Amino acid sequence: GMSADHPKLNLPVSSFEYREQDGNTEILDTIRKQWIDLTPEEWVRQNMVRYLTEHLSYSAGLTAIEKGFDLNGIPYRADIVTYDRSGSAILAVECKAPDIKINQKTFDQIGQYNKVILAQYLVVTNGLTHFCVSVDRSLGTWKQLERIPGHESC
Repeated sequence: GMSADHPKLNLPVSSFEYREQDGNTEILDTIRKQWIDLTPEEWVRQNMVRYLTEHLSYSAGLTAIEKGFDLNGIPYRADIVTYDRSGSAILAVECKAPDIKINQKTFDQIGQYNKVILAQYLVVTNGLTHFCVSVDRSLGTWKQLERIPGHESC
C-alpha cells in the first residue's frame, strides 16, 4: 500500500513490483532490471520514468537511469536520460525527493550536466512540481515550457 515511501505524486499512477529486503522496501527498476532501495527520490525517479515511457512515448530501451558521465574529470550520474535512435540525448531529468523545493540551484546543476549530456530538454522534478526547459545550445539560452514534450513532438 501507500506509505511514507510512496507519497501521492503529481504523475499518473503506475503499477510497480515491491519486495521487502532486510526490513527495507525495494522497488523493481524495469530499466536497470534490478531491485533498488525505495527512497523518496527513487520513488520520484521510478514514477517519472513510467510517465516518460508509458504516457509520453519515450522508448524504455533508449532510456538510461543513473547514467554515469565525467565532467571536468569528476564522475556524475544523471537521474534519467532519454535518447533518440542515433544516440543523441533528447531529455535529461534531475529527480529530487518530494519534500525538496526546486530552485535555481537545482537547475544550475542539470545545466552543468548538460555540458556533457547535450540534451534538447531539461527537466527538474520532485514528483509534485515539474519544470521543463528547452535548450538552445547555439545561443546558450533556455526557454521554460508549459509541459514536458512527448517524444513524437521532438
